[in-house]
Amino acid sequence: MKTNTDVSKTLASKLSPVALAVAMTVPALSNIAVAQEAEATEEQQFEAITVTATKRPQVIYEVPIAISAFDGDKLAAQGITDLTDVGKFVPNLNVTGFSAGHTSSVNPFIRGIGLQDHLITTDPGVSVYVDGVYLGRQVGQNWSLNNIERIEVLRGPQGTLYGRNSIGGAINIITKEPDQGDVTKVNTEFGTRGRVKADIFVNHGLSETVAFNMNLAFNKRDGLGEFINVPNAEYDVGETEDISGRVSLKWEPSNDFRMVLTADANNGDGGLRPYTVLIDEVGSARYFGGGNGLGVELRNTDVTPEGADIYDNATGTEAVTGVSNEARGLSLTTEWDINDDYTAKVVASQRTSKYKAGLDDDGTVFSLDQFPERGEADQTSIELQLNGYINEYTDFVTGLYYFNEEGSNRQGDDSNFDGGPNLLELDQETTSKAVYVNVRHDLTDELSVSGGIRYTEDEKEASANVFSALGTIFDSNEWDEVTWEFATNYTFDNGMTGYATIQSGYQSGQFPARPYCLIGQFFGAGGFDDIEGAQAAVRANNCFTASDNITATNYEVGIKGRVNDYFDISVAVFNTEFEDLPYQVSRVSEGGFDTANLVVEQTSRGIEADATFSYGNFSMMTSIGYMDVDVEEQDGFNPVAPLTPDLTLAIGPQYTFELDGGDSIRVRADYSYRSEMYGEPTSAPERMTELDSRALVNFDIAYTPANEAYTVALYGRNIFDERYDNARLNTGDYILQILSNDASEFGVRFTTEF
Repeated sequence: MKTNTDVSKTLASKLSPVALAVAMTVPALSNIAVAQEAEATEEQQFEAITVTATKRPQVIYEVPIAISAFDGDKLAAQGITDLTDVGKFVPNLNVTGFSAGHTSSVNPFIRGIGLQDHLITTDPGVSVYVDGVYLGRQVGQNWSLNNIERIEVLRGPQGTLYGRNSIGGAINIITKEPDQGDVTKVNTEFGTRGRVKADIFVNHGLSETVAFNMNLAFNKRDGLGEFINVPNAEYDVGETEDISGRVSLKWEPSNDFRMVLTADANNGDGGLRPYTVLIDEVGSARYFGGGNGLGVELRNTDVTPEGADIYDNATGTEAVTGVSNEARGLSLTTEWDINDDYTAKVVASQRTSKYKAGLDDDGTVFSLDQFPERGEADQTSIELQLNGYINEYTDFVTGLYYFNEEGSNRQGDDSNFDGGPNLLELDQETTSKAVYVNVRHDLTDELSVSGGIRYTEDEKEASANVFSALGTIFDSNEWDEVTWEFATNYTFDNGMTGYATIQSGYQSGQFPARPYCLIGQFFGAGGFDDIEGAQAAVRANNCFTASDNITATNYEVGIKGRVNDYFDISVAVFNTEFEDLPYQVSRVSEGGFDTANLVVEQTSRGIEADATFSYGNFSMMTSIGYMDVDVEEQDGFNPVAPLTPDLTLAIGPQYTFELDGGDSIRVRADYSYRSEMYGEPTSAPERMTELDSRALVNFDIAYTPANEAYTVALYGRNIFDERYDNARLNTGDYILQILSNDASEFGVRFTTEF
């Protein structure tokens, strides 16, 4: 009991007084629940979602972290078609896309932590896992969320069990595992904006010990604008077309041993993401004043001519009109129940991904700043786990982890800056090794404690070539870190759980993404007058160096569970401190579009809640998050956390009408709100990168006959056609205004299972 008290005192010193007061009043809900019903029924207990956030099966109420979970079979009714949509319904989560204008890019930001870049030398602050396999890169993956069992969103640093690159949180996608059931499920969608979507899922038992399932999907949607100066462009602005497949084979020769082999692949093509370029607002000498390599004075009307739609694109460079992506993956998961107490598990995976994209930064017919880009990454990972029970009061998870990734990004012959040739050759190999252990112990029937520790070693070897006269610059670095966590859980009389957690997270340092500052250093060190001397000087003291370890410490208290027969709730209050956190700051330098790391100290604090109310045929899901982020001033520069709204809100009421004969009609609406935020890490008014708030509304009306042979639904997504900025970036010469690809859509969905 002394341990629990000490943790509470530490948390109280870190959490804001107002937020802590709110959290501490929540246990009063347990008194309400006790007055209404002392114990939940068996049926109600079974309704709680089981998650694997702690790498062991647990009822979601028992997990001592803030977590939101989505049932895969209910995603379509909520209007969720991809990970970007998931970001509309989780408190303090915002999912955006930028990444060289690619329509498949996914950039999650949780509690003020994320990454809006995509190059190989950058790492995300929120990790994404599929069936226990970490996805090192998001561009080129394009998960369409078919064949999904559930999605878990873990908020806050997850450094002990999930390791590096989870300082903001982690997203787990769990697919349906093959079993002995014979099921075929077909989904189709047809809607406005040329939506055509179809997928088929088949699960079949081949023998008493072997089963398989497969999922094939096709998804197409038209664009929002035209490439007005490239009449032969293959795709319109924002158009997408993707085909994907996934096959899993499960062999279970006994109750104690099972293997699942999975292969997946996807290919996507389409048009460049919608965006526009603001020139007049900056009034730069190079663009607005004509001080560029072409001597052309540019205006906003060169980007969006009078009468043109803002979603039209005025580029004259065909190479940047289209995007493509592909991914291939193979994984093998093996589980062996050694005895009644211990289970060994191995998850091995090999993945490849490729993409083609790139922006025309000036956004005009002039060949001034165009950056067609190609990238690829190969990753191999293996994780060995041992979990089980030490005794009837204590369970544990321990493991070894290995990860290797090799990747590259290229801009070359078809790329130019300031009307002249532009070069970017970026390569990096990352090797990460870790060992971890997490133990949970029941002190009493009501009180449990858990703790974990992880040791990680990372090594990166990187190179960059941005100027042929300078040649390739090489650098390497090594990092290591110990991450840890400690948590206490207390179960109240009615079954609700209160928890207090202290946890840390870690991310290895990062090399700059676009080190065009090397060119300035080259000329500053003598340049062509002394090539050998300049090369030596740049290599000895260059701007292509990695940042230090990034660390996070999170203090959190919360309560979750079933208040009564009708009401579930989860409330968390947190305070997270980040050290040596690199912000990506971009500007136009004399050598090109330069991206440097601005290292900051950041504190994120806030409160968030998920709740579900069910009464008869009516139910309503709600989530709300409020957050305050402080970033330390940097030499007079006042940075802010980018793409991080202060307030997030989602409400989803649903009612089912029972018709004569057993037929039913389910009516659902979903409202999502994200408040104002900044598109880049600066709050300076002259930067003009603040994004307006946005409110999105979906509906779904579904009819199911009494025999449940099929469901047909009318759907509407973003029904009021809210157009909003996805990101903004001020380079000093212009503002890139990244527009949403999320226009209104109405259609019909048909689902049958047999």
